[in-house]
Amino acid sequence: MTSFRHGLVLGKFYPFHAGHEHLICAAAARCEQVTVQVLGSSRESVPLQVRRDWVAERFPMLDVVAAMDEADVDFDSPAAWDQHMGVIESLLKTPVDAVFTSDDYGAELARRLDARWVRVDPGRASLPTSGTAVRADPAGCWWALSPAVRQWFCRRVVVLGAESTGSTTLARALADHYRTRWVPEDGRTWSQIRPGGLEAPWHTAEFDLIAAEHRREEREAMACAPIPLMISDTDVLATSIWHERYLGRPSPSVTGQAGRWRPDLYLLTGDEIPFVQDGMRDGEHLRHDMQQRFRDVLAGQETPWTEVRGSLRDRVRASVELIDAVMAEGWRLADPLG
Repeated sequence: MTSFRHGLVLGKFYPFHAGHEHLICAAAARCEQVTVQVLGSSRESVPLQVRRDWVAERFPMLDVVAAMDEADVDFDSPAAWDQHMGVIESLLKTPVDAVFTSDDYGAELARRLDARWVRVDPGRASLPTSGTAVRADPAGCWWALSPAVRQWFCRRVVVLGAESTGSTTLARALADHYRTRWVPEDGRTWSQIRPGGLEAPWHTAEFDLIAAEHRREEREAMACAPIPLMISDTDVLATSIWHERYLGRPSPSVTGQAGRWRPDLYLLTGDEIPFVQDGMRDGEHLRHDMQQRFRDVLAGQETPWTEVRGSLRDRVRASVELIDAVMAEGWRLADPLG
């Protein structure tokens, strides 16, 4: 098998999928050096830098570069080719002697670069997927997506509520129903281990820590979810409400995190069920006021929300109907600032 000094792989990676990985691996196996060019257009909805980061995260040992290429995709047009080549050649630090593609355009690209064309998996017979197919049906192509890309496409549903309203029970039940990942409430974990115990004064830094850690765990779960759905027991927005409860004022830092990391749906668990004291809760006398504060905050933000009440079975049924509707809307982008 012929080896090469410098190989080139290019594409839109819109999004990055297993077919792209196979192509890049084939180039890496035969070349001393590989340049991967991520070429984007302003007409595309996934930011170029996000796509470049997807590839670089998977292949940190390669030279992954990116640029906007607004030329028409018309392989029969010499003028369009000239425009494309201007971008492609500007990204090359040294000449290439091999071009790796699955599609026919590789022949002309190699000719223009005075390189050899290496065709990998013609017609994508071994890995039958494409960016178009992924964008049309992320769930159906979930097998073809790396963790970072899954995180981008994964829907996030947050269950929240005042103390002893069954948010953890519902979150766990929904995760079981969909057979997917869920994230427990990080604030409760911190409450169990915080210095000074529950009697010590609370500080804003603790809520910053809780919010950041919970969001980290959410992102990790979204990357590993077996389907494009993750359930979370509370989130950054809930943490901001508890900051108000314990410190008597909002936290700009926690509230700011909540504004940048919005889920697809909020489910507020009702406070009509009996209060159960587990040794860590403030008490039933505060529950209804806290529940109303949750309602007020949810009503003032952009994410859809619904309060679910009744038995666990009733709550699961109502929640599943809402989640299924969200999932049926078609793919949307996760917040790139999150």
